[in-house]
Formats: sequence, structure tokens, C-alpha cells
Amino acid sequence: MSNEISDQDRLEIEAAVYRRLVDHLQKNTNVQNIDLMNLADFCRNCLSKWYVAAAEDKGIALEYEHARETVYGMPYHEWKSKYQTEATAEQKQAFAENEQKRTKK
Repeated sequence: MSNEISDQDRLEIEAAVYRRLVDHLQKNTNVQNIDLMNLADFCRNCLSKWYVAAAEDKGIALEYEHARETVYGMPYHEWKSKYQTEATAEQKQAFAENEQKRTKK
């Protein structure tokens, strides 16, 4: 098996991986954004921002709320009211500690 891959194939594979990640996050609504941030240093909102930035790189104006709806699979306010839970003290503390680390980089 060759490790050489065309630019088009790479693009299509990366797009498929992104769609699979978004689908996974949409199906796993029990995974809170704060948990994602604490464990992986990104969340659904980060993906939405990256989506907007990638569109801007292509000269396409895209509203953040539209990108969030793409990532969340519904309007953000709807997802938040259905699935977001109050962060625990432990989650908030871990987030604050991680934020300090991020800002020191």
C-alpha cells in the first residue's frame, strides 16, 4: 500500500473525517463543551470558529451562528437549552487552570 495521496483525495478524506467528527459530537450530546475544552483544548464552538475562519480563507463570508448551527446540528440556543448542563465546580476549576496554561503559551 502506498502512502502517496493526491491533494484531492486528501481533501476528500479530511472532509469525511470532519463530517464524522461533527456527527459524533451531535450524537453525543452528553459530552459537554467544558469537558471537551478540559480534555482536548477545543469544543464545538472552536470547531464553529475554525469553520468560519476556513470560509474566510476562501473569501466566503459566513456568520458564526450559521457555523454553530452546522456543528451543533441545530441552532445553538436550542442545543444549549436541551443538552447543556451547569458546569460543576471541578469542571470550572479545571477550565480555569487550563486557561492559565493556554495564555502562558
